[in-house]
Amino acid sequence: MGIPVIDFSKIEGQERAKTLAQISHCCEEWGFFQLINHGISEELLERVKKAASESYKLEREPGFKNSKPVKLLNELVENKSSGKAENVDWEDVFLLSDDNNDEWPSKTPGFKETMKEYRAELKKLAHKVMEVMDENLGLPKGYIRKAFNSGEEDNAAFFGTKVSHYPPCPHPQKVNGLRAHTDAGGVILLFQDDEVKGLQMLKDRVWIDVQPLKNAIVINTGDQIEVLSNGRYKSAWHRVLAMPDGKRRSIASFYNPSLKATIEPAPELVVKKVEKEEENMAKYPKFVFGDYMSIYVEQKFLPKEPRFQAVKAK
Repeated sequence: MGIPVIDFSKIEGQERAKTLAQISHCCEEWGFFQLINHGISEELLERVKKAASESYKLEREPGFKNSKPVKLLNELVENKSSGKAENVDWEDVFLLSDDNNDEWPSKTPGFKETMKEYRAELKKLAHKVMEVMDENLGLPKGYIRKAFNSGEEDNAAFFGTKVSHYPPCPHPQKVNGLRAHTDAGGVILLFQDDEVKGLQMLKDRVWIDVQPLKNAIVINTGDQIEVLSNGRYKSAWHRVLAMPDGKRRSIASFYNPSLKATIEPAPELVVKKVEKEEENMAKYPKFVFGDYMSIYVEQKFLPKEPRFQAVKAK
């Protein structure tokens, strides 16, 4: 069993209504789905795979061998401890954004050019996915995008790309690949490894593999989509298992609100008319996203509901 797979090209054709319904079902019941025929060329995706893998080998791998999770795991094994390495992840990770260009890998040929091209294409896909969510929720076209951009043009929202590698782990039962969490932001677009599995999402209290599928883009919804939809869409818990074999590559891009953006349930989804009176049915508070993030960084791996209560009290 895996997560649903949707042919995104059919959103433009005769099967549009059916495809909209499939995406609506995935957003409401899963919080995770895979898109194929999403419009990003296979040629570009192959270049992205190569650039990411080469950057790890050339610029990141030596550092990981001396990292905190490796040292903690070695200590556990040397001490013959039955415990597990806590508060660390078996992950090498760096962030790409429009604001940290000088921190991007610089020794890997073609890395910057390839990833800039990929991020531009992925951002276009994020806009399309959010417009589908708008339509399915009965919101005006561009509602989510505008909310994330503080009502401004499309340069206020944060679009970041997290490039991760999960090397083979000699004792995978003793460490997490990435601890279980929900994502703080909006829409996440993941280009994951074709072959090495490890990502799982929680559905009905069961961990389900997000199956590797060549050149698909995995979509998952973050906490802010849950709020904007007034709980109709839920952010899903997910985790990465450390694996004994294979080096798993993961390139996750986040279309998140501006830190200044005010987030609240869309009015169209909370106002209910009862005998000519209007009743507010909001399930989530109104807050500034930057305030939410200050709480999230401290509570990322804890239950999400207290975060909403904490930001309400700010």
